[in-house]
Amino acid sequence: MDALDILTDLENVIPFFQPIFSADEHRIVAYEILGRYQTEDGPISLGPFFQDKEIPEEYRLEVDLTVLDKAFKKAVHLEKDILYFINRDAELLIHDEDEKLLQLILSFGEQGLTPKQIVLEVSERNADGELEDLGHLLSYYRTYGMKIAIDKMGNDSSHLDRISQLEPDILKVDLQVMKSTAAGPAYQNILFSLSMLARKIGAALLFENIETVFQLQFAWRNGGRYYQGFYLKEPQPEFLDRRILKERLKQECHEFILSEKKRIENLFSLREEFEIKVQETLSRNRKIEDYTQLLEILAKELDEMAFRMYICDEDGFQKSPNLFKARDEWIIQPEYVEKNWSWRPYFLENIIKMRNEKKGILSDRYNDIETAVAIRTFCLPINSQEFLFIDLSSSYLFAREGLF
Repeated sequence: MDALDILTDLENVIPFFQPIFSADEHRIVAYEILGRYQTEDGPISLGPFFQDKEIPEEYRLEVDLTVLDKAFKKAVHLEKDILYFINRDAELLIHDEDEKLLQLILSFGEQGLTPKQIVLEVSERNADGELEDLGHLLSYYRTYGMKIAIDKMGNDSSHLDRISQLEPDILKVDLQVMKSTAAGPAYQNILFSLSMLARKIGAALLFENIETVFQLQFAWRNGGRYYQGFYLKEPQPEFLDRRILKERLKQECHEFILSEKKRIENLFSLREEFEIKVQETLSRNRKIEDYTQLLEILAKELDEMAFRMYICDEDGFQKSPNLFKARDEWIIQPEYVEKNWSWRPYFLENIIKMRNEKKGILSDRYNDIETAVAIRTFCLPINSQEFLFIDLSSSYLFAREGLF
């Protein structure tokens, strides 16, 4: 559709509303306002129009404000705790010198729709070097009570430092990448970085483009507070009953909980099995003082389960060589003696925990630095000063239901 056709036919520019559901209430808590153009063949998305940088900013802004004006006129009749996400190009927002967006929002105040119900959804990557200007502008909008969401998350984590400067209330994570074969361990690492960032800055995670129950479960398991996508509801020309999916989401959440509890129980069972097996081996060989000899005995017992083991003191200095399994053969790596691992995340915390509780710990899944495969580490206190670390092979973990 030609841009001029749209600009001269604003009567057929209409809003659509895609509902956003919450993890805690299982009901609609927000809508994203989307632009559509009504044609003889049905409504078409105005997304390409708004993204076309060749169309002058004032024209794109005029169409955008038309969509929002019609949307707000419908929204004033809804409950006042519902939020409305406005997807706004960062560059367009920066160059709205007359504050037309703000004036439009404030004009609906007397009708009951307040700025506190507005979530400005922007992509910081569109700021084109004007991040500082964008940050000041978003802070200005915050003074009116608006919330800020950063979208286009989930493809990489290279902009996390920039995003933290903007201090958003919500991070939108795009699950579209999960359709790609590239969505492997690297994507999990990106999600972990995002979840850590969200926790540090006090932001909520909103997962969008959810198209399957698997993606919904993925969002739930990765700390998503809000969900959006065609699996839940497609964009609609009208608002919906807020409880329309409450029973379905409650049931699906119950199934997620059962699955997650089973996975956690499997982890505890694995930890206990290793605890018993290793303790028994250590007990039978308690007179052995040579670290390498002790590790070689353990390697025979854990041959199908582990691929690396070593012993450290309470400060993280390695007291033994590595015993490493390469091509089905255990080899000794003496070059690791006296290396220090206290810089690793949670290392000292886990040492103190093991010493106080006098039992082993099974780590979260992470990518091993040297082998680049996803593993878990089991660690156990040998005595009050020495600690045994055993890296479990990915093939063994994969065979254990629920561990991968």
